[in-house]
Amino acid sequence: MGRRQSGEERRNLLLQIIEDSNHPITGTALAKQAGVSRQVIVQDLSLLKAKGHPVVATARGYLLNELENDSSRKRRKIVCRHGYDQLKEECDAIVDEGVTVLDVIVEHPVYGFITGELMLKSRRDVRVLIERLEETQATPLSSLTDGVHIHTLEADSDEALEAAIEKLDHLGILVSELDV
Repeated sequence: MGRRQSGEERRNLLLQIIEDSNHPITGTALAKQAGVSRQVIVQDLSLLKAKGHPVVATARGYLLNELENDSSRKRRKIVCRHGYDQLKEECDAIVDEGVTVLDVIVEHPVYGFITGELMLKSRRDVRVLIERLEETQATPLSSLTDGVHIHTLEADSDEALEAAIEKLDHLGILVSELDV
């Protein structure tokens, strides 16, 4: 019988698997490869994130955010407001300009700011998000705040960010841009 893998060894393995992959990997697939439960994987990835590894959980699975430390990328935070019926339209408008939607943030009256990682880079990512919401019957975080939410946007240029923000304004979704 072989030696049982330590938690640190397993977490290093998980990082390597995610790093070597060209696409997001589900927690179930990681659990199978590591020989542990999905619950252990979620815990391990939370520990890795807490240690500063750029692990991101998306609707399609886990990935590493290689862009996290890229100072050449431009970021902006914007405040939006809309109902569920405009979620796809909002996200498509942003990614169509080559802008990544890093997250969604809402301000809860009890818990304060709650952040959900999105990492939406394409219409495919948006479609998968919508499908996951529908199949799990989950509601967007913005449903907690009457549709008001913040997004962190990231792009290669200020021009791309401006174009996306302008589209959202034209759609009547943009509330304001935050100075950060």
